[in-house]
Amino acid sequence: MPTMIQYTPLHGRHQALEARLIEFGGWMMPVQYEGIQAEHVATRKAVTVFDTCHMGRFRFEGSGAIESLSHLLSQDLRTLRDGVCRYGFLLNDDGGVLDDTIVYRFDAEHWMLVVNAGTRAKDRAWITARLAGSVTFEDASDRLGKVDVQGPRSLEVVSTVLGRDLTMLPYFRFVEFTRGKDRLLVSRTGYTGEKGVEIYATADRIGPLWDDLLAAGVKPAGLGARDTLRLEAGLPLYGHELGEDVTPVEAGMERYAAKSEPFVGREAVLRRLAAGPAKRLCGFKTTGRQAARAGHRVLVAGQEAGVVTSGSFSPTLQCAIGFAYVATPHAPLGTRVTIDTGRAALDAELVQMPLYSAVK
Repeated sequence: MPTMIQYTPLHGRHQALEARLIEFGGWMMPVQYEGIQAEHVATRKAVTVFDTCHMGRFRFEGSGAIESLSHLLSQDLRTLRDGVCRYGFLLNDDGGVLDDTIVYRFDAEHWMLVVNAGTRAKDRAWITARLAGSVTFEDASDRLGKVDVQGPRSLEVVSTVLGRDLTMLPYFRFVEFTRGKDRLLVSRTGYTGEKGVEIYATADRIGPLWDDLLAAGVKPAGLGARDTLRLEAGLPLYGHELGEDVTPVEAGMERYAAKSEPFVGREAVLRRLAAGPAKRLCGFKTTGRQAARAGHRVLVAGQEAGVVTSGSFSPTLQCAIGFAYVATPHAPLGTRVTIDTGRAALDAELVQMPLYSAVK
């Protein structure tokens, strides 16, 4: 059966702005407005807003919430304080990544988990089948909207628009407050490598908030810029760098699955660490502007050594960059590789990610 396309509460506004819309994870989303490069530069130099209403938002409540979530998630929830969020994984029994997530702690009995759009139904089924009876679960994805405001001017502009000083909000902290008719949650997080916040509001109020941000001079940005920004910042994308066929060890992200208490997939991760991974996730940059794409072969001395998972031209660095899984013997930094696009052979070097870090 064909996938039913879903629309975010901001869909009409994207149409009015004549955004180029594409299907993404079952949702009709803007890939660009003015243009990917212009939106990328605006995020790096000023401030932009992204529609991220498509992402899943699960709420948990009850006396058994921390026990259940601690067993299901790789994040260390015992050391998490109220008003703090943390990145980590849902893993399967073999240590494969079901999804990468951010968990929010309101208090010991109230939590929120943000998941990817394309994995929302799978995550919901997997989680609810394993929750303790003392935990109430809500898929609040349709009830809540979300926008991400990113860029060096983001905190200043959001503080003005929302009428609350958020300039000193630390990374991976969040606050809740009321603004007129809006009950807002603002977290110091994002997916661009820049300063920024993610703002949650009810679905009927996210549109007026979007309008207020645009009226304050914030430019809208789409999925295209979001992808080039996250690549420069060395951030993985589920379905490309992460999936059920890899563990956090291959991805070089075992630090996000390092807590000592038992959780689903922990023993498999420990076994993979002890044995050593057969492949590793590597960043690369090319000597030219032509970008490699997912699925292109990585060659070392003419022999196949890996595969590209993501690639794009970097507007900031003015060269092509990307991620690839490379056989461990060929994965040291500085290794020269050739990327076979099927039409051309691109010279590239394996490099440390991120390739761009914003001034904090």
